[in-house]
Amino acid sequence: MSLQPIPDHIKENLKVLFIGFNPSIRSSETGHHFANPNNRFWNILYEAGLTPRKFAPEEDVKLLELGYGLTNIVARPTKEAAEITKEEYQEGTLELQRKIITYKPRVLCFVGKGVYEEYSKNRRVKWGVQEYPIMPGVVEFVAPSSSGLIRMKQQDIVDIYKQLTQILQQINKLGGDVL
Repeated sequence: MSLQPIPDHIKENLKVLFIGFNPSIRSSETGHHFANPNNRFWNILYEAGLTPRKFAPEEDVKLLELGYGLTNIVARPTKEAAEITKEEYQEGTLELQRKIITYKPRVLCFVGKGVYEEYSKNRRVKWGVQEYPIMPGVVEFVAPSSSGLIRMKQQDIVDIYKQLTQILQQINKLGGDVL
């Protein structure tokens, strides 16, 4: 069986574009983002107040209705991120930048420090808003990976994602302008 990339869920002027490493095997099999049953993404979004209810992976396209999009820095599905090559990260970074320029999301949420490290080539990354964004005019936010392999407590992860909820509230107060 050949593993297939999964489609982006993206449109112009999103509030947030969530960016993962790449699709998991399960995501490739189902065609949906964050589909591995051990992945906590959908719980985290709900618990952080970003969604009105817990969505299922099969509903991933419905995030567009909330102003959220989904993509990955690398399209090729793998069992683990360690299988991604430097060349794939380089190509993926350029493709991601094209998407940002084309679709103009207000906030980029990198789902995992490693995703942002590969994107920015910066190894000194902190959680939350990045002080020196790579792309001007957009908020770059780094959040923990939602993978079940991450050894952070879910509540600690949710607390970081709650900062994203606060940023969106500030943007709404400013009439949609980026901070």
